[in-house]
Amino acid sequence: MNEMDLIDNVIPRSDVVKCTARIGAEIRDFKLSADLPDQAIAAINGLMLEHKVIFFRDQGHLDDAEQERFALRFGKPSPYPEGTMPILEVDSAQGNHSDIWHIDWSCMEAYPKISLLRGVVIPPVGGDTVWSNTAAAYLDLPLPLQRLADDLWAVHKFPGSSKRPFAEPLTGPRIETEHPVVRVHPETGERTLVLGCYVAHFLGVSKYDGERLFDLFESHIAAQENTVRWKWKPGDLAIWDNRATMHCATADYGGQRRVARRATVEGEVPVSVDGRYSVARFKFAGRDNKLIP
Repeated sequence: MNEMDLIDNVIPRSDVVKCTARIGAEIRDFKLSADLPDQAIAAINGLMLEHKVIFFRDQGHLDDAEQERFALRFGKPSPYPEGTMPILEVDSAQGNHSDIWHIDWSCMEAYPKISLLRGVVIPPVGGDTVWSNTAAAYLDLPLPLQRLADDLWAVHKFPGSSKRPFAEPLTGPRIETEHPVVRVHPETGERTLVLGCYVAHFLGVSKYDGERLFDLFESHIAAQENTVRWKWKPGDLAIWDNRATMHCATADYGGQRRVARRATVEGEVPVSVDGRYSVARFKFAGRDNKLIP
C-alpha cells in the first residue's frame, strides 16, 4: 500500500482541507489519541510531510499526559535545555511570546523533527501563529542564491543570539551548533532552509554581510505565499515538521493571557547538500544537564 492509499484508507481526503496552496491543512472530524493504530499514525505523519503543518480542532479531550503519549508515537521525546519536562508550557504571563521567526531549538545538534502544540488558554482577539514552508522558500530563491545558500553554514546558539535579544537574560546551558543553511530532508529529500532567531553568524562571512544575507533569505521565508496563519481555539492541536518549517507567534493580544503546551520529538543531525553533518560546539547532554564541549 503506497502512502496515498494509506492516508485515504485512514483519513478521507474530503476531511483534509488545505489552508493555502503551499502549506497547511486542517484535518476535520478526527479524534487524536495515543491509542490510534499504527496505520493512523503513519497517515498523520504522511499528511504532515505533505502539508508541513496540520491542524486538528476540538481536541479538548487531550491533557498533558495524553499529549505526551501521543507525541511518543512519532519517536523519542526531545530534551529541553531548560530542563527535562516532557511538555513545555508557553505562557505569555511568564514572558513567553515566541513572536520571532524560529525553528524549535535549532541551536541543538539534533533539533526536534516534529513539534505538537496544543492551545489551552486563547485570548479572545489575536495570538495567531504563522508557519512558513522553508522548502518552498528555498525553491523561490534565484539559482545563484540557491548555490550560495547550499555552501553556507551558520552558528546557531543559546542563549544570546543576535536575532533573539530576549534570550540574553535566560539561564540554562550554553548550546552552540554549526548547521548548514540548507539541509536535505531525511524523509522527503527536499532542500530546506535552516535559519531563524538562533542564528548568531555565518561561518566565513563578516557580520555586516551576514546580517544582509540573513535578511535576504528570511524575506523569502516570511513571504506571504509561503506562509499559513492559524487562528487558535482552545483544544486545537497543531503538528508540524520542524525540519521543513519556521514559525512565529503574533503578540497582538494586549494584556490577555495566552497559554499553549508543546511536545517535541527527537530529530536527526542535519545533513548538508554535500553530505556533511552539523557539528556541535557545545551541546546539551540530556537529563544530567551537563555540557559537552
